[in-house]
This record gives sequence, structure tokens and C-alpha cells, in this order.
Amino acid sequence: MTLMPRPTIALIAAVARNGAIGLNNDLLEHLPQDLQRFKRLTMGCPIVMGRKTFQSIGKPLPGRRNIVMSRDSNWQAAGVERAESLPAAFELASGATKLFVIGGGQIYAQAMASADEVHLTEIDADFAADAFFPNWPRGDFHEVSRETHTDPQGLIFSFVTYQRNKGD
Repeated sequence: MTLMPRPTIALIAAVARNGAIGLNNDLLEHLPQDLQRFKRLTMGCPIVMGRKTFQSIGKPLPGRRNIVMSRDSNWQAAGVERAESLPAAFELASGATKLFVIGGGQIYAQAMASADEVHLTEIDADFAADAFFPNWPRGDFHEVSRETHTDPQGLIFSFVTYQRNKGD
């Protein structure tokens, strides 16, 4: 039996200074450049998300294999695969070269220990929120790229990619 190589596991999120990622199952801010980056990076890759994140999106994202985590064995939705755990979700995507974890907060927290890359849109503002990106071991990662932008309303945000340090 030949084992498939493990895909690169990447987390992707838009995160405010205070760690906020969402409020009432919605994004904090509508940043078209962030949505374009998200689409560009995740296209063609499996995406793993929690049920609430899927329900907030409302439909499977095209051009990607949509894997939704739910402990409810009866839950199903057209165009997605259900996994009852993170290891089960990773197993479903085992033939891929890269997969993206796209939220929410609990799923990010579970996936952080397995993450090889973290792709953040770091928003230079604080937001009221009920969902937060987990505290993560920044010392286990190094920044490989940063690109700073300002939206038409003056909001500053940066696209930042972190990679896990070798040997961590």
C-alpha cells in the first residue's frame, strides 16, 4: 500500500487587529481585493470549513472541492462533502497537493497545529465580533510576503503569508 503524500495545509482568513474574523456569521468588512486574493489562492484546491461558515456563504464555492465539517451525521448539502472531524476532512483531501482551511474560528483553532502556511489579510482596525482567529504560535512561522493596501474609505490592510519554520 502506497501512502499519498500529505497535502500542504494552509489557513486563510481576514483578521482585524483584535483577532476578530466575523460577526453574526458574516465577514467583518467587504474588501474586494481580499475576496479576489481568496479566490486566486484557493481556486482548484479543496477547501475545509465548518457548517456555520458554509451556511454563511450559502452555496458551494465553484472550482474547489468543498468539505464541510459537521458532527451531525444527517447534515448534508448539495455540492459538498461532509466530514465529522478535521482528520476525516484531511483524509477526504488526501490526493490534493494543497488544501485551505477557510473557517470559522473553531476550525482554525483545530487546524493550526497542522498548518504549513497561514495566509492572512491583516486589517489595521478593531471590529466588534463574535468569531475570532485563534491565538497562534507566531514564533513557529516566518513571514514570507507582505503587501499593504488602502481601500477607498482609508482602511489599511495587508496580505501576509507565513510559512511554518522547518523542523517545527
